Amino acid sequence: MKRNKYNGIFAYKCDIGKIRKTNEDQVMGFVNFSNDVLLFVADGMGGHKKGDFASETIKEFLERDFKAKDKFLSVLNAYFWLIKEVKAINKYIFRTQDFDENYKGCGTTLCLALIHKDKIIILNAGDSRCYFLVDGKLVQKTEDQTYVNYLLRSGQISSKEAETHPKKHYLINAIGLFPTVSFDINIYEYHGESVFLCSDGLYNNVDKKDIEATLNNKNTVDEKINSLVSLANFNGGSDNISAILWESNND
Repeated sequence: MKRNKYNGIFAYKCDIGKIRKTNEDQVMGFVNFSNDVLLFVADGMGGHKKGDFASETIKEFLERDFKAKDKFLSVLNAYFWLIKEVKAINKYIFRTQDFDENYKGCGTTLCLALIHKDKIIILNAGDSRCYFLVDGKLVQKTEDQTYVNYLLRSGQISSKEAETHPKKHYLINAIGLFPTVSFDINIYEYHGESVFLCSDGLYNNVDKKDIEATLNNKNTVDEKINSLVSLANFNGGSDNISAILWESNND
């Protein structure tokens, strides 16, 4: 069996922040038998129990099903597996609301990266983010699915106006909100870049230049993640904070 050509290490952390009373985020990484790597961040929404349930469902499905899938025959096999998996997760979360009124309105963002040999699949619904570190520069690989980003992309507001817009956190997409799900999914060439995923609780509290500087330093992956979460809390901790970092050893 030809295993993933990139070995490496990842670290992740999920923190309640300074303002929220509960933590509705989930973040984790997995490696299967063939050394495929799956990283994800899910930021639950809908309030206590609702957001917890939605993001926890993401974790339970991915952990169970990815570990059971010991190999992918090709990157397209992995691509279509992910589509099927996320549709199943969406269906489960949405249908739960039909049986229990307490879960009405629940949903979650999902930002996911799956590394298969020399390819990486990025899937995104909502406003959690995936970045690559390319030649020391932080490159955002996902597009925020928010109302304000829609206004920005359509030229209705400026980037400066977007920073302070009162509807900055309004999502236009998430997992579990509707009976059918939509998400962005793309396949990229992978050359051993560091891969960083985080919820908005991190990138809204830590400047891009500070994220970039932290990921470029010589500390361990655990130290880098802990530093970024601590910095997000120092800068206000206005939301739950989740982040995961993968660094490969390019053979």
